[in-house]
Amino acid sequence: MSTPLRVLVCDDQALIRTGFATIIDAQPDLEVVGECGDGRAAVDLARRLSPDIVVMDVRMPVLDGIEATRLLAGAGVENPIKVLVVTTFNLDEYVYEALRAGASGFLLKDAPPAQLLHGIRTVASGAALLAPEVTRQLVGRYASRIRPARDTPDETALTPRELEVLRLIADGRSNSEIAATLVISQETVKTYVSRILTKLDLRDRVQAVVYAYRRGLVT
Repeated sequence: MSTPLRVLVCDDQALIRTGFATIIDAQPDLEVVGECGDGRAAVDLARRLSPDIVVMDVRMPVLDGIEATRLLAGAGVENPIKVLVVTTFNLDEYVYEALRAGASGFLLKDAPPAQLLHGIRTVASGAALLAPEVTRQLVGRYASRIRPARDTPDETALTPRELEVLRLIADGRSNSEIAATLVISQETVKTYVSRILTKLDLRDRVQAVVYAYRRGLVT
């Protein structure tokens, strides 16, 4: 059996923190290696424990989740740690900042346990995840305020099919959903996604979504 993914859970509400930890620890392929209730502790624990992924709340005392994410996964961090941000709609004004800070995924706090587990596994695997609700209602709203670290190439570098895949990514579709829509295999979708990220000099699917909104490729 492979080694379980090591997860650090950070949330200032003890009930939510305990609930997340209980759900995660019940999985044979996941292991909670630490818990904390503020952003400074999150950074310190993450640097000491080197988890595979940090489940990070946005609003926390001492240091908020956005700044903690920036210190763990932002530009210039030597050994970045993957961060899955959990948020609520009443905190949506912070989402675009968390994108800039280096978060690899977003989930809503009221998401069912299966979505939380899927999000952890997805982000830990090196992919990025945006809940469709976040993609549409949050990222789309704030895309014009997101500034990439450097200019990205024009979308004309993409083939018509790659552009089609990019639009579906921005619509919050998973690889399996894109494959079903375009009637192609999931492996082919992965190849298209890889080409898109390479051609546009983007880090992951999160940046691809932001790119698509900022370029007006989706409305």
